[in-house]
This record gives sequence, C-alpha cells and structure tokens, in this order.
Amino acid sequence: MSAEHSNSGVYELSLRVDKTSLERACKEIIETILFCLPNAYKGTVYSIGSPPEMVATRVTSGIIDEERKNISWGLPEKSDYNPPGKPWMEYRDEPGRPLEAMSWCVEKQKSWTAEKPGSDTRSIRIQLGGGHEDSHHMEPVLVRKQDLFLEGQPEVEYPRTYDGEPIWQDTDYIVVAVIKIHFQLGTIKIDSPETRLIKKLSRTLGTELLSYQLREESLNAIRELAQDKVNSCNIISDSLRNTISKSGLIFSLIKHEVGFLRDQWEEIIRNGCNIEDAKEDYIEELDRALDCVEGAEENLKYDLRRAHRKFLEFSFTPEKAENWIRAKIESKWSDILSGSNGNHELRRRVQETLEGLRRTLYVGKDSTLISAYDKMPEELKQQWIDLIYKMPDQFDLLFLDKVIDILANPDLGLPHQNKSRKSLIHLRALAKIMGELEENTNVAIRQVLNGAATNHYLRRIK
Repeated sequence: MSAEHSNSGVYELSLRVDKTSLERACKEIIETILFCLPNAYKGTVYSIGSPPEMVATRVTSGIIDEERKNISWGLPEKSDYNPPGKPWMEYRDEPGRPLEAMSWCVEKQKSWTAEKPGSDTRSIRIQLGGGHEDSHHMEPVLVRKQDLFLEGQPEVEYPRTYDGEPIWQDTDYIVVAVIKIHFQLGTIKIDSPETRLIKKLSRTLGTELLSYQLREESLNAIRELAQDKVNSCNIISDSLRNTISKSGLIFSLIKHEVGFLRDQWEEIIRNGCNIEDAKEDYIEELDRALDCVEGAEENLKYDLRRAHRKFLEFSFTPEKAENWIRAKIESKWSDILSGSNGNHELRRRVQETLEGLRRTLYVGKDSTLISAYDKMPEELKQQWIDLIYKMPDQFDLLFLDKVIDILANPDLGLPHQNKSRKSLIHLRALAKIMGELEENTNVAIRQVLNGAATNHYLRRIK
C-alpha cells in the first residue's frame, strides 16, 4: 500500500503488490481459515482498489473437499467481481438497487455476518429471488493511514455515498481487501469464535501485504536512485533515509505479530485449564456499567467507551497492558464517577470488574495454570514464555530468530503458528534489506562527495 500523486494534485491510495505475492498471501489466509474451522468450506479474498474508484476485484477462491485435506482453487466462470472488478459506484448502497455486503464492509469498515441467511438483507441472490440460503462472514482487511503516510496524511479524494457524503475521512484506516468465508448452514453467529478468528487473521493479512509493499518500495528506491546517479548528496540522503525511516514501522509490525502469538498462547491456556474469564467479558461488563451512569457528560462517556474498544485492539505484554488500563480506562472512570454520578454499588461493581480485567492479563504467565497445562514439554513452555513476554523495546534480530526457530516446533501447538512464522520471516527479510540499505546509503553519499561514479553501486543492488 502506498500513496501516489496524481496530475490533479490529489493523492491516490494504491495496493502495489505484485500479482504472484498477492495471490500467495490470499491463498495462505484462506487455507489457514479452512483448515482451522471445520464448519467452513469456501473462502474468497477480494482486493479493494484506489479511491475514489474503489474497484473490488476477486483475487482467488478456494473450496475444501469433504475429507478436509485438499483445497481446489479458481474463480467462478461468471461474477461481477472477477477481473477487471466492480467499481464503488456499482456496489454502493443506492435506492432501487439490491444492498450488498461488500458495500457495508468497505464503507463502514465493519464485518458482515449472515447468521440467518434466509433473511439476509444484503444477499443479492435472496433479494433477486434466485439464490439459495448461504451462511457466510465477510471481514474487511484494514491498514492504518499513518502506516501509508509516514510524513503526514495528504489530501485524498475519498469515494462518496449516494447522498454525496465522503467515506473514511473520520477513520484511522483504509480498506485494502475483504475476506469472505462460507460456512455450513446455520453454524455461525455474529461475534462468534469463528468470526473473531477471521478478524484476527484479517490483521495478519494486512500486515503481510504491507510488508510486501514496503519491500518493493525499498528496492525500487534503491534501483531508481542508483540509475539516476543522484545529482547531489542531499538528494541521496533525503530520499533513501526517508525509506529507512520505515524501519520503525517494521518493528511495529513485528510487535503486532508477537502480540498475536501471545493471544494464541493465552487462549490455549484458558481452554486447556477451563478458564472462562476473558478480557472481552470484562470490557462488556464495563460497557454495561457505563450505561448505568447518570449525570456524566456524554463526551466523557463516549471517550471511555472508545477506550474500552481500543484496549481490545492491542496485544500488550501484561505490564504494559496494566499501565494502559490505569492511564486510559481507570483514570476516565475516576472522572466519570466523581461527585454524585455513581452510587456505592456502581463504584464497587466497576472496581471489581477492573480487578478482574487485570487478572486476565497474566493468564499466560500464571505458574499454576502453566504447570497444569500438560500438552507441551516443560522446557519448551518455559522457553516460549521467556520469549513472548520479554519483547525488546527496539529491533533485535537475535530475538526474532529465536521466535522464528521456536515456531518451527510442532509441539508448540498454536493454532496459527505456521502463518505467524511466515509473516515474521517476511518481516525479518525486510529488516535486513533496510539495514543493507542504510549501509549502502552511507557508501553512496561518500562516493558522491568524492565525485565517484555510482556504476559499481548499481551493479551491487542488481
């Protein structure tokens, strides 16, 4: 994903990932979902093109056989979303036109679950009276705008609704793809474990596509600048170091992937030890408690509810998560319950819920629970915990190598460890490219200062 400047002076977002890499990433995510969810039988990934056209294009589809061992790939013979795709103006909500789940996912940046397919208001087949019931879930793949615009967000021409309102202006994300998974009839519900898993994996797909994009940007920057022989030292320095500045983003993606691994580990500990409490449950209880608050300003309640939701988006280490709760949630509750806004019973309820939320943070490190979990060798458990709960504050290649190595061990038993391992391998390669790029930048600057030609440098990066 990147930003390109058009002749009109307005920036356009684009997904610049080569076709082979895009198809491979989409097939891997579909394969992971179909093999992990026994009630899923078909998956499709659509790419979403640049605003304002927002062309939705089917990338690939996979169907798993009855034995759940093999997946057949291909696109249907006829579909509006087959290449060259369907532009936003043709699938957005309009009067007199069937509503589409694709429009909902792209405009709202939210998922759509057909838990009651017979009455699905966004099924074109049912609306047109010619389709069968179909249980499915569609999940948008989101990428942060700040990850695309590291130097500040420029002006972007966003698509508009039928009423003329631009979308995405007040959100931190853009939609780069949509995942659609079909399930056996009547086996899924809104916010079911299956849909939450797909949401988690959609973030992994976004991370992987972004890593491909950054890799291509880095390599293209080196080739173009070397070919042009860079007229001055400042041009070389400014352009290449702008690319190198994305190293911080690479580290953020690595931290996100390690956080996803922590989530998987804590989930299997909860399941293996029959622990029902989860942080989602306590956040829901805090939301319900907030509904009982009277007299508080609505903007304070809105900010607190948003902080609740934000907390669920992150995968902090327990210590950092506890600091986040104290600074972002507990402090806001203190403000809201000040004065006469909350009675004694409500204050006690909130305090007990916050304490329960804190306890969930340490499930993956609880020595009693870890000892009770007997589906992994003891030595491997200790190695794994020492790694994922001691994430360094800056990029550490040795740490990353250890995580990748341990993920190759099948005894670990995490549900998506192979997918995470592939993502971390991509990010490690990208980090190495960035390191080489910085070294080559310094060489190139010295050559320009000395008046040397860049032919030798060009041969090195080819």
